[in-house]
Amino acid sequence: MCGIVGYIGTKKASPILINGLIRLEYRGYDSAGISTIEKEGLSIMKDQGRVKNLYNLDGIDKLEGTIGIAHTRWATHGKPSKENSHPHMDNEKTIGVVHNGIIENYNELRENLMQKGYTFYSQTDTEVVPNLINYYYKKETNKNKLGFLQAVKNACCDLKGSFALEIICKDFPDNMIVVRKDSPLVIGKGENENYISSDIPAILSFTKHFYLLNDLEYCILSRENAEFYDQNLKSIEKETESIEWNATSAEKDGFEDYMLKEIYEQPVAIRETVGAKLSENSKCEFNGLNFTKEYLKNINRIYIVACGTAMHAGLVGKNMIEKLCRIQTEVDIASEFRYRNPLIDEKTLCIFISQSGETADTIAALKLSKEQGAKTITITNVIGSSITREADYSLYTHAGPEIAVASTKAYTSQVILFATLAIYFAEILEINSEDVFTLKKDILELPKKIEETLKVSENIKDFAKKVYQEKDIFFLGRGIDETVAREGSLKLKEISYIHSESYAAGELKHGPIALIEKGITVIGIITDENLIEKTVSNLQEVITRGAKTLIITNQKVDNKMFDEVINIPCTNTLLSPILSIIPLQLFSYYISKEKGLDVDKPRNLAKSVTVE
Repeated sequence: MCGIVGYIGTKKASPILINGLIRLEYRGYDSAGISTIEKEGLSIMKDQGRVKNLYNLDGIDKLEGTIGIAHTRWATHGKPSKENSHPHMDNEKTIGVVHNGIIENYNELRENLMQKGYTFYSQTDTEVVPNLINYYYKKETNKNKLGFLQAVKNACCDLKGSFALEIICKDFPDNMIVVRKDSPLVIGKGENENYISSDIPAILSFTKHFYLLNDLEYCILSRENAEFYDQNLKSIEKETESIEWNATSAEKDGFEDYMLKEIYEQPVAIRETVGAKLSENSKCEFNGLNFTKEYLKNINRIYIVACGTAMHAGLVGKNMIEKLCRIQTEVDIASEFRYRNPLIDEKTLCIFISQSGETADTIAALKLSKEQGAKTITITNVIGSSITREADYSLYTHAGPEIAVASTKAYTSQVILFATLAIYFAEILEINSEDVFTLKKDILELPKKIEETLKVSENIKDFAKKVYQEKDIFFLGRGIDETVAREGSLKLKEISYIHSESYAAGELKHGPIALIEKGITVIGIITDENLIEKTVSNLQEVITRGAKTLIITNQKVDNKMFDEVINIPCTNTLLSPILSIIPLQLFSYYISKEKGLDVDKPRNLAKSVTVE
């Protein structure tokens, strides 16, 4: 997930910019760069990889400029590379820009600019921005900073999508322009200096006084001042707001709890995790993976090893890999894996999942697998974590920081990464089935469907109020829905302390039905059209014994049969766990709130389990 930093003041900008980028490393990225205004003009230093790589760039220690912009990039348009990393310049190398967000009409803008003689050197959507500003500025008769602001405003009017922009120009070495629309950006006021960032925590150590920009508000920054303008470039007044939060509390962004914030961040987390890996009409790519068709054809099995919620993501991943690739896949609990003497050799591929990258059981299982000759992949949310230093390959979810102990966006990001990995394997194996093509299309549509799913919040809240005092709740599902039942049950246990169990719906009559009595709540998940009748039949068995029922579905069911039906958007069955889990995340959250519990820090649990 991208991060931006800016500085204008009396100190050397480059160390401040790099320090700010280091503070944003938790967001995830694949490249980094800075741009400063030097005596000889605009300087840009950037490279693929970690922020620390910037220290090795020739000449970076000689930068003297006191104004600059910086960026960590997570690829969305164009693969990770030095050319695609930010900052970007116009053709005349006078304007430097960093950008968070997505320019949806960049292809159209790019073609128009090319017809006007502009050349492009990257695959990014961002490169159109400095060139578009250049085009409008050359048409301005007023060549002062207000004329440049007018050019920036004209360019922004052409942009469709979301953006937070930091803009510098060598013609104005004492100014910087910033603007935002649907992407975060804050300005920190210091003594004869100003700081800019996408995240308050990144600059909280420098100042506690912030200007907060609304959409399409512009600011011309100097060392001493900040001049604000509305979208019509009429001057407006803004007062600073004092932020007394620490870095952690600053990240709540107005939400009452981290968990709720992270539930609502899932559309962005999914979009960022998919990134530039997948498009509808080209093959899936994973930077750093170099698997061959021969290797995948000779695999005897895949193990997916994880703990808790990550293990539930692995169960969904198993369905995806076996469906698309026809490779035998097993899912194991990490704490049990190495004690059962698993069958591992050089023809085994082991995939390990850990949100923190520090889960002790999972790391131990990984080491065992490597000792026995397996090739290893880790899926994690934390760059540079312990597990990434052990694995042969590391894949990142780019969900951003997840503070709440109960995982939400990390889980759905792990699931979407498995979907993308399964497509990657299938394409290497040359399994070009309709299933692969359809899944690609559905993945790209998923963020909008998650946003639609989040609208069921009030319905879930109302049902939670009716059942929050119950002692036992059961979750049922068939096929891939049974994996969602497991995760829904775990969420409820974690933060509400209500005893809950999940079962494959077909197993109900083999024992668990003895626990069903009048008034008990049963939650059913129905998203597989091939299993509707079977699942409804199993739910009928609990209804006749007096159970209350909540149904999460995207299929046609008889609403009158159940107490509450939550309808979610239709999608590929393999992706349905991403949508069907969201109402259950909200259900657990609202029950915990009704009980007056600490949602983010449930008793006895830790975010990162670093002991066996």
